Amino acid sequence: MSIDSGRERAAYAAHPAHSRGRRFAEPASPTRNLFRRDCDRIIHATAFRRLKHKTQVFVYHEGDHYRTRLTHSLEVAQIARSLARALGVDEDLAECLALAHDLGHPPFGHAGERALDHCLAESGGFDHNAQTLRIVTALERRYPDFDGLNLTWETLEGLVKHNGPLTDRAGTPVGRYAARGVPVAIRDYNAIQDLALWSFPSLEAQIAAIADDIAYDAHDIDDGLRAGLFAPQDVAEVPLIADILAGIDQRHPGLDPSRRVHELVRLLITRMIEDVIAETDRRVAALRPASADDIRAAGAACVAFSPALAAADAGIKGFLYPQMYRHPRVMRIMDDAEAVVRDLFAHYSKYPATLPEEWAALPREDAARARHIVNFIAGMTDRFALIEHARYFDSTPDLR
Repeated sequence: MSIDSGRERAAYAAHPAHSRGRRFAEPASPTRNLFRRDCDRIIHATAFRRLKHKTQVFVYHEGDHYRTRLTHSLEVAQIARSLARALGVDEDLAECLALAHDLGHPPFGHAGERALDHCLAESGGFDHNAQTLRIVTALERRYPDFDGLNLTWETLEGLVKHNGPLTDRAGTPVGRYAARGVPVAIRDYNAIQDLALWSFPSLEAQIAAIADDIAYDAHDIDDGLRAGLFAPQDVAEVPLIADILAGIDQRHPGLDPSRRVHELVRLLITRMIEDVIAETDRRVAALRPASADDIRAAGAACVAFSPALAAADAGIKGFLYPQMYRHPRVMRIMDDAEAVVRDLFAHYSKYPATLPEEWAALPREDAARARHIVNFIAGMTDRFALIEHARYFDSTPDLR
């Protein structure tokens, strides 16, 4: 079957007609189902527009052709829709989760997250997944009857459990949250609307998560080559990539470098998508789920790479980590970016009167006040953070 051909809706697909609904009741739309409305609300959210000027790896003014959080999210959504269509599950929900998964990232990507986590070290830390939940349930203020976007339970569940369960059945944090506990934003919201933190999310949410991995692998190779952080001969030593490049060179000898890289990215995405479809089909056939809740109750993710492709994925990430994410040029810029974010937090903490009018009402309790300031900074674009830093400090790094 072609990966472009759709299947009939699977019995275990999330279905908008069977949604657990929204926290606040709303009239039904005559033209859109619940998941399509969620997707549209994400697209029209202020936080989504800001992703245009938020760092993926390269700061916005380093070049017009590098990925930003926005272009990355669009690419993840395209891959997620392809997978959802091929696997017979809900494309709208998969797209919605893909588009929204990075809403909580602060300016300057992971550097900004590290800085804000340091600033909130005494107040529960900063977690971009928790920040995404905070944005869509509280910080987006567009509607007259509620704060947030009032998304469906299925969308909120998929955003929170982007990387799998957060706790075990007894409520004990697991995985990445075992050491520090479930972030306060998730814990507090879960007390209002139980998101079943112990279970896996829907197949659509699992699709969005693996689409994120596929996009990172393929497009960071593209951006890293474009930036000159590594050379084509370096990436040609990575096993799966070496195989793909060998095939390209055999079919198209002497192909110019830019077309060769594009063909590599295209075929890498295709290879990964096809593998995920085959492995997911195998796992679903073994599980024999009859509903979306059967997917949630499974003891492992149903959407995954095969063992061979998982090893290749680890090899690609193992290459990119030192060659790109820890490259001296990138690290120098990100160290300066962290300093910008820490400076802004210190400034607003000392001079809260300089906050914009809509952020001027400060909580009295210290931890809540610090979180309030971080919420403001986390919403900044790279560009606005640098503008604000230049307003209050004598010297602002160039980040080039």
